[in-house]
Amino acid sequence: FVQLTEWSLQLMTQRALEAESNVEKLKQEIFILQGELESSKVENENLRAGQTTNVGAMKHNIDFALQNLHKIMMSANLSIRQLASGAESLRFVAEVLESTGKISEVETEKD
Repeated sequence: FVQLTEWSLQLMTQRALEAESNVEKLKQEIFILQGELESSKVENENLRAGQTTNVGAMKHNIDFALQNLHKIMMSANLSIRQLASGAESLRFVAEVLESTGKISEVETEKD
């Protein structure tokens, strides 16, 4: 009975030591997490403070993008007009070539 009690006491002592070790590890982890939480709070405050300046920068970027988009649209319109003009010139050349071909056919038939 004494041996069983000693064995049980040793087992409880071992469990208590393991529990104390786990408590120490958890305390260290809590300390680390509290530090990370404080860092996150500071970072969050900094981000919120910087949000107002970011809005101004965002507006500037949007205005810049709109100006560039307007330039691109003007350039695209010019390119479309040039393309239409080129197509019209090609159509004229094709008609001239057809006429030339018909004239050649008529001259060949005369000969």
